[in-house]
Amino acid sequence: MYILTKNLYFPPVEQADKTGILAIGGDLSIPRLILAYKSGIFPWYNEDEPILWWAPKKRMVVIPQHYKMHKSMRNIFNRKLFTVTFDKDFHQVITTCKDIYRKDQLGTWISDEIVQAYTQLYEMGLAHSVEVWQNKKLVGGLYGVDIGNGIFCGESMFSKVSNASKVAFYTLLEDLKQKKYLLLDCQVYNEHLESLGAYEILRSEYMKYLLQGNILLRIKKMKGTL
Repeated sequence: MYILTKNLYFPPVEQADKTGILAIGGDLSIPRLILAYKSGIFPWYNEDEPILWWAPKKRMVVIPQHYKMHKSMRNIFNRKLFTVTFDKDFHQVITTCKDIYRKDQLGTWISDEIVQAYTQLYEMGLAHSVEVWQNKKLVGGLYGVDIGNGIFCGESMFSKVSNASKVAFYTLLEDLKQKKYLLLDCQVYNEHLESLGAYEILRSEYMKYLLQGNILLRIKKMKGTL
């Protein structure tokens, strides 16, 4: 496991251990976070731990162009039970993700340090939120990181009423599909994500998508379209 210094550097993702941990330490500065996401790496650690940087051997993803919404979810959208917005209240979304109770989970990995860092990314236009409202109350949502390379990295989501987080998830996917994004990165496996249509691919395949996206990002910058 590589121990980070003040230098802005990550080792190759292939050096991650069998659990997926690549490096330890460093900070959550904006340049380091951007480098991490561009390199296929993300932070994930408990509040009482040093920062752990992950590049797991398998990555949970959805390809927006290929996903199919469940029939039951189409019925929920058709009933118009919720109102959905983008980037209307990022702070409330991330703090609710931090504070909401989750079954079989002790505490939260979203520390005050995480909230501060990702709020800075949001203010720079690099992090985004999806809000789900019912009767003018926030009942579900998600947030994630988008560094402009056609890959949206989902970080966390929550639901206070049935299906609210699913509505956020599928609304995001539809938006990414229309914008011709390459991938929605869901990071690590869990049963809920699988039920939404996410599946695992090998890290090597994920890195190919990332390379493709980074090349597209460089082309956009050269053309001045950002």
